[in-house]
Amino acid sequence: MQKMLTIISNVLRGSASRNGAEMVSEGTRVVVSARTYADFTPQATFDIKKCDLHRLEEGPPQQAVLTREEGLQYYRTMQTMRRMELKADQLYKQKIIRGFCHLYDGQEACAVGIEAGINLTDHLITAYRAHGYTLTRGGTVREILAELTGRRGGIAKGKGGSMHMYTKNFYGGNGIVGAQVPLGAGVALACKYQEKNELCVCLYGDGAANQGQIFETYNMASLWKLPCIFICENNKYGMGTSVERAAASTDYYKRGDFIPGLRVDGMDVLCVREATKFAAEHCRSGKGPILMELQTYRYHGHSMSDPGISYRTREEIQEVRSKSDPISMLKDRMLNNNMASVEELKEIDVEVRKEIEDAAQFATTDPEPPLDDLCNHLFYNDPPIEVRGTNPWTKLKSVS
Repeated sequence: MQKMLTIISNVLRGSASRNGAEMVSEGTRVVVSARTYADFTPQATFDIKKCDLHRLEEGPPQQAVLTREEGLQYYRTMQTMRRMELKADQLYKQKIIRGFCHLYDGQEACAVGIEAGINLTDHLITAYRAHGYTLTRGGTVREILAELTGRRGGIAKGKGGSMHMYTKNFYGGNGIVGAQVPLGAGVALACKYQEKNELCVCLYGDGAANQGQIFETYNMASLWKLPCIFICENNKYGMGTSVERAAASTDYYKRGDFIPGLRVDGMDVLCVREATKFAAEHCRSGKGPILMELQTYRYHGHSMSDPGISYRTREEIQEVRSKSDPISMLKDRMLNNNMASVEELKEIDVEVRKEIEDAAQFATTDPEPPLDDLCNHLFYNDPPIEVRGTNPWTKLKSVS
């Protein structure tokens, strides 16, 4: 299947013509066969897992079309997320990152699939496992890692840390369990009030799914027909408690009762994308909210203080990695359908690793924000009223 011959010399590789050429080097004739874009399959159709439905007559399609360009983009983004989180793990263990830190590795297909199904003009809010969404919403690895290390160049200027990151149309990163759900409904209300053809994706985990405020929000969103996609990222364990021990009903997609629901394979980026497109169309057509449960899995523990193996076995984690890893699944699809070459994907891996290392270097050398900045950046404009502790003229001194 591979047409590319191994070429030891980088010089020979760089100067080879695209459609194969004969080159003479030191008296030896070397045939160089380089693949062109025409050699690859430009797009392919894949069967995807059927979604379970609640109060819906029909659901998303069971086939998804993937173009080569989309596949490469999804692969790069998911690989960047994975490497970024592994670097955060390393920096935390070196005590360069302090405080709370909740990693997203294993759940990459959720973030990438959701973003592929909506627009950047749509809105998104999530809980504290937010690094991946900060990236897909326009943040850079450099800004995210610098925020984790509390540096001035961080995406929240070093003041937010792991749980509080923001970009345009992305409202965090919220630390209080379940509190982002009513906030997300408020954003959806604003979309409807302003008569914009926009929606809000409101994410929470299975651990937050039993919060009372979530059910209150379901009720209001349904009554007002808000353009809101409620998404439960069910990674099987709320902190250290399995869903079976925490919830009388683990059918989270049915929890909205009167709100239609979907249960989706959250490890398959194409399955998530098609389900999100379906849900977005539901909201934009004026039918009100819809609920999605993404069945996914996190490889790390709940946070960095949780080893993640006291309530589940290493064998369980390894089985998910070997059978359902979202990056491996996409990679196999592309290679098996001649949509990319092994060398091409390896080149992406190398580029991603370099980006992560460069970002980590910045995140460990950029200065911390000065003490004088402590009371700044609380309001978008000048404070509307005199608020104690927010006077920009207040001078602060460090007292030991």
